[in-house]
Amino acid sequence: MQLTLLSSKGQVIIPKAIREARHWHAGTRLEVKETAEGLLLKPVQVHQKAPLPQGLAAIRNRIAYNGPIRSVEDMTDALLKEAQRRGSR
Repeated sequence: MQLTLLSSKGQVIIPKAIREARHWHAGTRLEVKETAEGLLLKPVQVHQKAPLPQGLAAIRNRIAYNGPIRSVEDMTDALLKEAQRRGSR
């Protein structure tokens, strides 16, 4: 059994041997659960971030327009009509 102290700021130092055995490095986020026997520390599962090209491709797929091709003039006309419609409320 190893002992540690609670600081005036509420911080506890986890012994180095335990941190190394658990692969807990500085910045590791831990969930704290209160149990009948004391406190339980569990590392928070980190979601894997997709590499930038795959992330951008996923966004493009979500917002992709699959309708007919529209010209800039068509889009401008639609915007002006909608602005007029909203202005006449």
